[in-house]
Amino acid sequence: MQFPQRKKRKLWKFDFFSIRLQRDALWRPFSGIIGVIAMFQKWGKKKALKDIEQQIDRNNLPRHVGIIMDGNGRWAKKRGLPRNAGHKAGAQNLKTITEYAVTLGIPYITAYAFSTENWKRPKAEVDALMELLLEYLRDKDQLAGNDVRILVVGDRSALSEEINREIDAIEEYTKDRKGTVLYLAINYGGRQEIVRAMRAIGEEIKNGERMPEEITEDLISSQIYTAFSPDADLIIRPSGEERLSNFLLWQSAYSEFWFSKINWPDFTTKDFAQAILDYQNRNRRFGGV
Repeated sequence: MQFPQRKKRKLWKFDFFSIRLQRDALWRPFSGIIGVIAMFQKWGKKKALKDIEQQIDRNNLPRHVGIIMDGNGRWAKKRGLPRNAGHKAGAQNLKTITEYAVTLGIPYITAYAFSTENWKRPKAEVDALMELLLEYLRDKDQLAGNDVRILVVGDRSALSEEINREIDAIEEYTKDRKGTVLYLAINYGGRQEIVRAMRAIGEEIKNGERMPEEITEDLISSQIYTAFSPDADLIIRPSGEERLSNFLLWQSAYSEFWFSKINWPDFTTKDFAQAILDYQNRNRRFGGV
């Protein structure tokens, strides 16, 4: 006897592969639109940079630009990342900005990498910063970029032997480059720099090599870390803070200042070009009329 077959009930089966294909098919038109938007945004940024560059007078560029690379920690916190990730992003951005400065023809840049006051930060953060510094010093091409000469300024006595070896190595590696000179300020403080200069002059006076009346501004300038470069014409500080923080105190007597609320890792070549243009639009009188 043959029993009639029962009608099978239709069961829902989840085929994740098919669902993914359907999702991708639905998303594809939107991804194309997003791609077009991203392309226009990139084009718009390039055009904005070019528009600024066309206004820059190449015969009136600042000879020496100081940069306080501020806001790395805030950049990382905003993205839910550890502070060290912000420092890494900031180090990578320094290479981008320095290479762009070479194309503009900026002779000197001093970048505030680690101050004498930064030792007060938590030990874990300081250790991470020293490891990051060592990593970038070893990767010479990554740090130096194209046609950039690197010199380290600051009190190197507090740095490890390993870091000091790498500093010597990168200074030797880049010594013949003719583009922008990048001073990396590591364990640097403006007051400490002036004290060091005065002690050197005082030692010469003590030894009878110089008379006190011979002390002049030019003499002091010859004893500071950046003795072979002009004073800073422009100092840039992003991240919203508006102070020097013990940076280039002697060299900034007549500097122009440019502040912004952009965290350093987000600071772009367009921002740098805008800072140069704003500098050129200021009337620098140096105490005159």
